[in-house]
Amino acid sequence: MQLRVNNQDYEIDVNGNTPLLNTLREHLKLTGSKYGCGEGVCGACTVLINGVPVRSCITPVGSTQNKEITTIEGLEQEGKLHSVQAAFLETDPFQCAYCASGMILSTVALLKRNPTPSRQEIVEAMQGNICRCGTYPALLEAIQVAVKK
Repeated sequence: MQLRVNNQDYEIDVNGNTPLLNTLREHLKLTGSKYGCGEGVCGACTVLINGVPVRSCITPVGSTQNKEITTIEGLEQEGKLHSVQAAFLETDPFQCAYCASGMILSTVALLKRNPTPSRQEIVEAMQGNICRCGTYPALLEAIQVAVKK
């Protein structure tokens, strides 16, 4: 099976029904996306497929062929963090950071669609990204800093 992940092509031998998350973590050793609920509800496994946030724990890898997959590892370019990563690093909104990659990728997708979202639009776009530590006010602040970058 052919996959394009973080602007790199891979040839892997895996069953097409295997969850994308498992393929990324086990076959490609891209471990930034986390296993959370396994049901596509918590957002810890979020990746971008053609720029759209997708829950990789419930996405069959076979459905991602001929699509661009971006993981948290793919945001950094030439040694420079993505502006959203930089904003999150600057504001330090996390406690455990288990949700970090999903939150950051969802924010990247939001700002690509809408570079100047309102507070309400941010809240709506982040639905389905659960922070077990409950740092939502700090996460909202981080996203608002990212908007300014």
